[in-house]
Amino acid sequence: MRSSFQIGKLFGIPVLLHWSFALVIPLFAWIIGSQISLTTDLIANLFGVTIDRSLITSGYIPYILGAIVSIGLFIGVLIHELAHSLIAKRNKIKINSITLLILGGVSSMEETTPDPRVELPMALAGPLTSLALGIISSTLVYVVGNAGVNPPLGGALIFAFGYLGLLNIILFAFNLLPAFPMDGGRVLRAWLAERMPLARATRIAADIGKGFAILFGIFGFLVFNPILIIIAFFIYIGANQESLLVRYNVLLKDLTIGKVMNSPVITVPLTMRVSELIEKMHSTKHLGFPVIDNGHLVGMVTLQDIQKSSPTDREALLVKDVMSRQIITLPPSAPLTDAFKIMSERQIGRVPVVEKDEIVGIVTRTDILKVMELQET
Repeated sequence: MRSSFQIGKLFGIPVLLHWSFALVIPLFAWIIGSQISLTTDLIANLFGVTIDRSLITSGYIPYILGAIVSIGLFIGVLIHELAHSLIAKRNKIKINSITLLILGGVSSMEETTPDPRVELPMALAGPLTSLALGIISSTLVYVVGNAGVNPPLGGALIFAFGYLGLLNIILFAFNLLPAFPMDGGRVLRAWLAERMPLARATRIAADIGKGFAILFGIFGFLVFNPILIIIAFFIYIGANQESLLVRYNVLLKDLTIGKVMNSPVITVPLTMRVSELIEKMHSTKHLGFPVIDNGHLVGMVTLQDIQKSSPTDREALLVKDVMSRQIITLPPSAPLTDAFKIMSERQIGRVPVVEKDEIVGIVTRTDILKVMELQET
């Protein structure tokens, strides 16, 4: 993610921190610190222990403890995502990065058609890791309580471990909800995919995820809880995106760019006037052309490039003045999914197809969408 920066690597996987993470630690520290008495009562009753409050309720200590618990929670989230990633790596899936966000973490993996036999253990690895962390933290509550630690310090440690134990077990339970794209939704999709086509299994899991998102949103609105509304929004968007991604991968599977590209290609020279280029767009109904100089591809020019220039200057401008020189090309043998991925990530509408340094075709977003419609018939 462009709004993230790398803080290190674990098992060769870059670990990134999103800018929103700078907001969440002080926010969580304030929430935990301001509710310290209520939470202490909850932990004491839940674990059946006595907690010395002399340290944890004095001065700024509640907020310091809140920050410590917040950092501990996100270390748990990092370990949770690392569990997913290590299972993926063991199954030859490339892991691009792990990013910590305001609402948790996400593992960026190579986009492939999901294999249910791989996805099931990979999806379960994260929640089970959170459960293990919750059990370990909960066990440390009793270890500290029976270790004869100084009571004020012991109270602070019991509070921290109890809070982390509770949060990690909640994280385990929340992630197992069958709401795609959470881990429980992936488990459901893997189970369904053993009984029906992957695209249909994904659509069902995504629809269930959207249903949960709507319920979370309604409940969050009724109880005036903005966090639940934000979670609902991210679940809904994530479910929709995953459903579309799998649909694209399934429908475009085994298709190469060479089977879809338009050839021969209409090109324009560097020295063509922009006014002439606009006329060419009107006559051909194309909104972008490769730019050729001495038989070599040197750029791409689109209607968007023209619109960036002043209308009064266009009569004097040439193609070379407005074109983009940063060209992304693909060979005819490349998977069609590669072209679609590039177009989606770069927000472009066409990719030139080059073989042996010669332009042999062009593939557009419209071409790909037409192929998808035909594949579904």
